[in-house]
Amino acid sequence: MSTLPTDGSVRPITRWGTDVMHHLNQPVTEFGEELHKLVADMVATMNAAEGVGLAANQVGVDLQLFVFNCPDKSGAFQSGVVCNPVLDLPEGKDRQLDEGDEGCLSLPGAFTKCARPDFARVTGVDENGEPVTYEGDGLLARCLQHETDHTQGMVFGDRLSRKYKKRLFAEAEEFAPDYPDDWPVSPMLNQEEHDHSDEGLNA
Repeated sequence: MSTLPTDGSVRPITRWGTDVMHHLNQPVTEFGEELHKLVADMVATMNAAEGVGLAANQVGVDLQLFVFNCPDKSGAFQSGVVCNPVLDLPEGKDRQLDEGDEGCLSLPGAFTKCARPDFARVTGVDENGEPVTYEGDGLLARCLQHETDHTQGMVFGDRLSRKYKKRLFAEAEEFAPDYPDDWPVSPMLNQEEHDHSDEGLNA
């Protein structure tokens, strides 16, 4: 089980339509200080955006890597770092679809139903090159599939019918004013300034 770092800096989240979001990302081959810094920044960015997972290409980096902190169906959280993920999904009679809502931090504010298997297992290595396996049901299963898709250059909109995809983009457009280009960087800085101001008032 990987312990997520807490010393990262928040980066702007890359949006759908950017090239790095739509092609197979490069495998992680170097496990040094630069990768550790990237992982820490990804965790900080995921937390600032109030997400449950984030892939490297969502901060503009062309690597097969994601971080997550997500509950399963029981509400128990799992967290981890996965480089070069390989997804294993149930087949045959074991395959049950979950028609739950799905959203993406790279298309902020918009959600729609997206059918996915209700259980998933991901294997790979962590930021130190050590083997890891994560598996679960509920939202965790959806998260593991969603983030692995990102490393393969797929966004969940690619899995939708034209009708649902059009509706998703319309909803994202409606909420676009709430998400500046550098989101979640400037909203977080504004919140910190507000918090400091409140501290002063309480002194």
